Amino acid sequence: MPRFFTNELDENNIVLTGSDANHIGRSLRMRVGEEVTVCCNGIDHHCTIRSITPDEVYLDLVDKQICAAEPDIEVTLFQAVPKLDKLEYIIQKSVELGVSRIVPVLTRRCVSRPDEKDFTKKKLPRLNKIAEGAAKQSGRGIIPEVTPMVSLKEALEMMKQLDKNILLYEEEGGVSFGEVKLDGAKTVGLFIGSEGGFDKEEAESAVNIGASQVWLGKRILRCETAPITALSILMFLTNNM
Repeated sequence: MPRFFTNELDENNIVLTGSDANHIGRSLRMRVGEEVTVCCNGIDHHCTIRSITPDEVYLDLVDKQICAAEPDIEVTLFQAVPKLDKLEYIIQKSVELGVSRIVPVLTRRCVSRPDEKDFTKKKLPRLNKIAEGAAKQSGRGIIPEVTPMVSLKEALEMMKQLDKNILLYEEEGGVSFGEVKLDGAKTVGLFIGSEGGFDKEEAESAVNIGASQVWLGKRILRCETAPITALSILMFLTNNM
């Protein structure tokens, strides 16, 4: 069933406009009586099409329910900035796996070092579009946000607001994922390096604010593989797979 998102919804007068209306009428070639789902703040509204114009699609509400695809924890992925194609892949797959927010972080070993203004103006809209497409494809109840790029200091301040933080770091001193105490955590941060990983001082700064240092085994994973692996494990351990 086609899926659309809105931030505001009047259940007595559900209308899709703009690109969504155009997609229904011209791309999908849907007709009156066919079904669509409109998601608003994690609630799925199952509707039938009442009428279609080139600019507006009017819907009748059939029923609504909490989106079953949404995990019961909010996971923020703090991803050290990799090359753009890798970041796009990470965003797509992370959204499919249930992440709530992706925060690109500029760390010392980032090979890709985009200008902050250029990143926000030119790249960020495309990255959020990728998140939206992945949310629709995977049946999510929200569109996870890709935030503007932040510094390590800013990322650490954001992490302090969360219940639990996990740092993926390949050096000695970490524990296995299964040893991390997640009981009662409703907001979790995952901090993952770019192609060059983290330097020792960066890793220590994350541990100093309470992040658990975790390793994923003796095989060194690529920066685009690590977040997918970590999210999969985290969702499994919290019964959100």
